[in-house]
Amino acid sequence: MRIVNMGEWPLSEEDEQLHEPGDDPLWNESYYLDFVTDDGELGGYVRIGLYPNWKRTWFWARLVRRDGGLVEITDHEAPPTGLTLSGDAYEADLTTSDPLRTVRLRLAAPGLSLDLEWHTRGGVYGYQLTPRYEVPCEVTGTVDGRPFQGHGERDHSWGVRDWWTISWTWSSGRLSDGTHLHGTQVNLGMPLPWPAFTVPPGGEIEHAGGFTAGTRFDGDRPAETLLSFPGRAVTVRPVAFAPVTLVSPEGAVATFPRAMCALESDDGATGFGWTEWHQPPGWREHGWHPLL
Repeated sequence: MRIVNMGEWPLSEEDEQLHEPGDDPLWNESYYLDFVTDDGELGGYVRIGLYPNWKRTWFWARLVRRDGGLVEITDHEAPPTGLTLSGDAYEADLTTSDPLRTVRLRLAAPGLSLDLEWHTRGGVYGYQLTPRYEVPCEVTGTVDGRPFQGHGERDHSWGVRDWWTISWTWSSGRLSDGTHLHGTQVNLGMPLPWPAFTVPPGGEIEHAGGFTAGTRFDGDRPAETLLSFPGRAVTVRPVAFAPVTLVSPEGAVATFPRAMCALESDDGATGFGWTEWHQPPGWREHGWHPLL
């Protein structure tokens, strides 16, 4: 397993566990896990976001189907007690069975039952400017008691997370030729060394320098994004949206369109994954890169 660490902070197996909180009210520790079948018929994601100084945990779970089916759980008042959560209508537990290699998520709720494992494929990618890492994965287990086989990505980050000041585009997926890919672009209106990687079929993770993303919107809703990797361009189109609305301690509102997406590479490969276009207040003035 290869570790690509772009940052100055060390990345180790111990980072799979919870970290000592900072003092900022918006210091957050976040675990994200998404999944999708290879044919794009079914997908979902779960996020556990602990705000210990705000005295709460945000818990999100979404299951979507290509035919428009959506099951959603949103709890923004869960206690910040760790990675085992219990709400009015759900119980969830995230465990690490093999650090940086395998994690397991179990969720029991009316209309939604998950027992899934994320198995690392190709390596682990550490971010440059913030303590965060992304992991391309094969995903196996059960969804609502039925066998599940697919792919996805998980990430883990810790530090100040202010959802109401900065917008971004984030995307990950797997193509039919076996390539995993990921790219993040913070929308500041200027080129920077954005976090991005690819994993060739059966190979190891590699940083993708020069990554950019441009998006075309239909009103406020994303309609199409072009991910530009070195030597490869991938078009992303939403298949099923599973959004979240986020309210700050002061009452500011951000919208978070996240969608299971179809991917099409300029060399003919296709695939599926997840993409998010974060929209804080005034997001259109944040330097979004338009798709012309």
